[in-house]
Amino acid sequence: MQPAIEQIRQGRMKRRRRYVGMTLILTVIAILLSGLMLMLGNTIYPVQDVIRVLLGEDVKGATFAVEVLRLPRMLAGVFAGAAFGVAGTIFQTMLRNPLANPNVIGITTGSSAAAVFCIVVLQSSEAIISIASIIGGLVTVLVIYFLSKGAAFSIGRLVLVGIGIQAMLTAVINYLLLISRQNDVSMAMRWLTGSLNGAKLEELPPLIITVLICLPIVLLLTRQLEMLELGEMAATGLGINTNQTRLLLIIAAVFMLALATATTGPIAFIAFLAGPIAKRLVGMNHAGILPAALVGIILVLAADLVGQFAFTARYPVGVITGIIGAPYLLYLLIRMNQKGDF
Repeated sequence: MQPAIEQIRQGRMKRRRRYVGMTLILTVIAILLSGLMLMLGNTIYPVQDVIRVLLGEDVKGATFAVEVLRLPRMLAGVFAGAAFGVAGTIFQTMLRNPLANPNVIGITTGSSAAAVFCIVVLQSSEAIISIASIIGGLVTVLVIYFLSKGAAFSIGRLVLVGIGIQAMLTAVINYLLLISRQNDVSMAMRWLTGSLNGAKLEELPPLIITVLICLPIVLLLTRQLEMLELGEMAATGLGINTNQTRLLLIIAAVFMLALATATTGPIAFIAFLAGPIAKRLVGMNHAGILPAALVGIILVLAADLVGQFAFTARYPVGVITGIIGAPYLLYLLIRMNQKGDF
C-alpha cells in the first residue's frame, strides 16, 4: 500500500512541476513578445529607450511611437488574447467538447453582427458600436441558453443550437455587407476579422478591468470547472452546485468575450486553439486556465507580429490566426469523425 501511495504522490508532484514549469516558460515568451511589440515598427527602438518611455521619460522620437502607437496595440493584444483564451477554455472544458467554443457556437458572431448593424444601418459612433457589440454577445448567449434548455442540460443540444444561431447571424452579416456603402465596408471588416490596428489607450480600460475582475474569479472556480468536465452527475455527486458554478463561469466568459470583441473584433480561432494547446503543454488533467490565457496572449501577439512584418503587405491579426486555426479545425473534425464522436 505504501509504495502505491508514494507513487501517486510522486506522480502528483511531477504533474505540478510540469504545470509550474510550462506556465513560467509561457510567461517569459509572452513578456518577450510584448517587448518586441513595443520595439518593432517603422523604426526599431532599443530596449533601454522603450524602458525609459515606459518610466515616463521623454525620449525624442520614441515617446510618440511607443506610447501612442505601440503600447495600446500591445495591451489590446495581451488582454484580448487572455480573454479569448480563458473564455474558450471555459466553454470547451465545461461542455466537454472542443467544438463548443465561442467562435463555433456563435457568441462572437453575435457581437460582430450587432457592431456591423450599427455601422451599416445606424451609422453609429465608435462608443455606441462597442456597447452594441457587448450587448450582442450577451443576447446571443442568452438566446442559445434558452433555446437549448430542456428537462436536463444537454451539451449536444447547446452546440447544435449555437451552430444554427451562428449560421443565421452570418447570413445577417452578409446581407448587411451587401447593402452597405463602400466606405462602411472597411470599418465593418475589423468586426469580422479582428485587428489590433487603431487601438487607443483610452478605449482599453473596460477590457482591462473586466479581465482583471473575471480572471481571478475563474481561477477560484478552476476546481469546480474540472469537476464539471467529469459530467453533470459526477460533479453533483462530488458536492458541486453545478447550476451556480456554470452560471458564474458563463457570465465571466461572456463578459470577457464581449469586451474583447468590442475592442479588437473577433480574432479568429484564439478561443478555439488556446485551451487545447495549453492542455497539451501542461498535461491533460488540468483545465489550464492560466496557461490558456498565456497561450492566447502568445498567439495574438505572435500573429500580429507576423501580420505586420513577415509580408510585403500588412495583414490584420485575425487573417493570420485564421490561417493557423482553419487547418486545426479540419484536423479536429476528421479526428472526431474517425472516433465516431459525431
